[in-house]
Amino acid sequence: MQTLTEPHNAILVEKTPLETYVPPAKPSLIGLSRTELADRLGEIGVAPAQRKMRVQQLWHWIYFRGAQSFDDMTSISKGIRADLAQHFTVDRPEVVAEQISNDGTRKWLLRLPSGDSVQKAHEVECVYIPETDRGTLCVSSQVGCTLNCAFCHTGTQRLVRNLTAGEIVGQVMVARDRLNDWADREDGTRRVTNIVMMGMGEPLYNFDAVRDALLIAGDNEGIGISRRRITLSTSGVVPNIVRAGEEIGVMLAISLHAVRDELRNELVPLNRKYPIKELLQACRDYPGASNARRITFEYVMLKGVNDSLDDAKLLVKMLKGIPAKINLIPFNPWPGTAYECSDWDQIEKFSEYIFNAGYSSPVRTPRGRDILAACGQLKSETEKLSARERQALRAMAMTD
Repeated sequence: MQTLTEPHNAILVEKTPLETYVPPAKPSLIGLSRTELADRLGEIGVAPAQRKMRVQQLWHWIYFRGAQSFDDMTSISKGIRADLAQHFTVDRPEVVAEQISNDGTRKWLLRLPSGDSVQKAHEVECVYIPETDRGTLCVSSQVGCTLNCAFCHTGTQRLVRNLTAGEIVGQVMVARDRLNDWADREDGTRRVTNIVMMGMGEPLYNFDAVRDALLIAGDNEGIGISRRRITLSTSGVVPNIVRAGEEIGVMLAISLHAVRDELRNELVPLNRKYPIKELLQACRDYPGASNARRITFEYVMLKGVNDSLDDAKLLVKMLKGIPAKINLIPFNPWPGTAYECSDWDQIEKFSEYIFNAGYSSPVRTPRGRDILAACGQLKSETEKLSARERQALRAMAMTD
């Protein structure tokens, strides 16, 4: 079992990023609410009586059509388009690299623009997972992470800064750009049908930006992804869980991973601040939770750590009364980790016990392991893997 030293623990749940966002001289309009768009139009001299109509036009072109230039917005007058282009952009994060897994999973390394010439440009990762009946986009909310969960590769990075709403929703727009997934798609289908806030960072420690971005993603006059197809995953920032239900209204997932406080303190150090009892009460209070809108409890399967039948029995007992499903996640290895994935037979026994107790207990199929895109493996290339680490990663992928 991996033991965390006390000096290391001292920074595990820090919430203050190392840096703050500095906007570029010509900021992007992506991520702004309708009210904020109206304000920007006012700044360039658009009359109050015209702003509502112009906002609707901008909203349609940006979020429904995916316009990448003001020149594309042909229903807006040339004069206003010229004024917009002089002061603003509709830029998304820049795609630095794209990797495609053997199973079709795609991972994009995205560079975030900054107006600070001193700070280097930061990068985050975003993953697209195609399936027969859906296409799921895993989106990041922070550069790095503040939680340092013991089994998570992303957690080995320090928290650099929070993403803006534009940088969060911009990941969805990049995916649609790369997949040719906008309104003019010939067959009328959508490749990105689901969003999960399960990428880099703890979404509820960047609440306002995550809320604003997800409200845009779920707006039916724009990107139009149903809130029932958007899932926000948290490691347990208890004060913001009920608030998320009230202000965002998307599906909730909890990174649980242990049924005893002593073990969860080690696996998910945030548990020292918000222990399991408080976390489960917040889940019981989550607005809209019902059998039709169940809370997902994510449980990574770690060999000899949390995968016994006693753990399964206690898990069922502690979730009693919560509309829930349990998503079992085979541990995805990464270079330097001290953990191993549970044996498949043990995962099946664990799942069978939970299922027989009346809970859905799907085992998540690992996707994108060969490109370090699976759950818990994201880590921006600003901290590059050494050649030896890459060789170890390939060897682990080949043995799975």
